[in-house]
Amino acid sequence: MNPSHHHPHHAHAGHHHGHARTPGSVRERRLLVAFALTACTLVGEAVGGWLSGSLALLADAGHMLVDALALLFAWLGARFAQRPPDARRSFGYARLEVLVGYTNALAQFVLVAWIIAEAAGRLLQPTMILSGTMLVVAIGGLLVNALVLRVLHDHDHDDVNTASARLHVLGDLLGSFGAVAAALLIRWLGWNWADPAISVLVSVLILGNAWQLLRRSGHILLEGTPNGFDAANVATTLQDAGLGILDVHHVHLWELSGGRAMATLHARIGPGTDADQAIGGAQRVLRERFGIAHATVQVETADCAAGPCGGAHA
Repeated sequence: MNPSHHHPHHAHAGHHHGHARTPGSVRERRLLVAFALTACTLVGEAVGGWLSGSLALLADAGHMLVDALALLFAWLGARFAQRPPDARRSFGYARLEVLVGYTNALAQFVLVAWIIAEAAGRLLQPTMILSGTMLVVAIGGLLVNALVLRVLHDHDHDDVNTASARLHVLGDLLGSFGAVAAALLIRWLGWNWADPAISVLVSVLILGNAWQLLRRSGHILLEGTPNGFDAANVATTLQDAGLGILDVHHVHLWELSGGRAMATLHARIGPGTDADQAIGGAQRVLRERFGIAHATVQVETADCAAGPCGGAHA
């Protein structure tokens, strides 16, 4: 048996879905600009909500407070993710962006619970609302949120850090739109109940996106198999690649961060097959066919199930 472990160079061949990763410095600038705009707007909406008595504006300001922190942490996550590996963190800080995304999604659930509780109280005891002030502030927030969403639009689709930031900004945009609609209904029809009702509606819509982000980032943190990957397909592809590999087993696939798939596997080679060539060929196939830029391949010349490796992790 030749328990050869070999690691390829980290030259990314591109994700198998075809998305190119946005340069880190560009992502950092976009997140920082988005944070500054959001922070300024949340102050305006908080003051406007307090003066007008609007829960929709206060709810949107609450969203924006969480979102401003989310954008700040997303910026910090993008910045730290570029730090090189060290003795204690062999993969650097790349997974920090996933942790930030997971935390941001949880924060949205807490915020929505508060909004729903506050809205229930206001539906039972309606309050006076200054619809004119509410409308002006809501329109201003809507325009700024649309601008922030545009700043973050061209993000890397596998970057869950920026995706979480966009989720929060999208929630802000929906909140501002709802506040505008509520202000118009109150001003034209006198429907004060529209303010808490629309706040709840917007919060429920946001929960769908928050749940998707929570599931995706949680799946990465649990080292689940990346979407679009199948261990059996990977094994079959390597066996059929003409590399002298007779059997592939103990295949483990996961993501370090969004779009950075990794793999470990055992490969049994036939008599006369060069181990180094089999390893290099396997890594090339994984890189070109599946976009896996980092793979650890353990080569064997005997049946692993009958040997000492048994069910060990590669």
